[in-house]
Amino acid sequence: MSELAEQKDRNHMEEAQESASADSIAEGTVEERMAEEADCTEETGSAEETIENTAEDEPAGTESGEAAGAADGKSFFKKKAKTDKKQDAMKQKVEELEDRVKRQMAEFDNFRKRTDKEKTAMFETGAKSVIEKILPVVDNFERGLATIPEEEKGNGFADGMQMIYKQLMTELDNLGVKPIEAVGQEFNPDFHNAVMQVESEEYESGFVAQELQKGYMYRDSVVRHSMVAVVN
Repeated sequence: MSELAEQKDRNHMEEAQESASADSIAEGTVEERMAEEADCTEETGSAEETIENTAEDEPAGTESGEAAGAADGKSFFKKKAKTDKKQDAMKQKVEELEDRVKRQMAEFDNFRKRTDKEKTAMFETGAKSVIEKILPVVDNFERGLATIPEEEKGNGFADGMQMIYKQLMTELDNLGVKPIEAVGQEFNPDFHNAVMQVESEEYESGFVAQELQKGYMYRDSVVRHSMVAVVN
């Protein structure tokens, strides 16, 4: 009987120990779960704090970024405005210089043309002066040749005079000196100088009937007008 009682006691003790172990295990599991829940709560709180801090910091960063962008934009437009102003000033300066160069070139071209014209006029004036002095010599040659008698026109002296006269007239013609046509032409005060009036059955009134002194032109200008007699 005592052995049975002892065996029962042992069984009761083992059951009690197993129950205590189970309770302790359950308690540990509950504590572990509570600790895990606390950790999760802490993590959730820290995450929420992080989000709140980020949300609080975000507007400030955005505003500072926008301010920096606006400052950069203003600086860019100021630089662009300065560059455009410099370019406009340089363009205006270039246009002024081009206009000045064009004016100077036009003035120089006018000066060159005026100088060439003056040179031509001076040359023509000098040539006219020389021709006017030679024309009396030509007149004397013509008068001398006109007074040679018919019987002496074939001798050496008369032929020599005729050859010199032809050579002189050829050189004058090469220079542009031409005699003015008078007899049989209508009177023109630009070329003719009327010194007398005559009656004529051959020519109509207002026409040149006689040439008293031959006139000459140098190129397009009159060196000496023809002295003529005009029909009434």
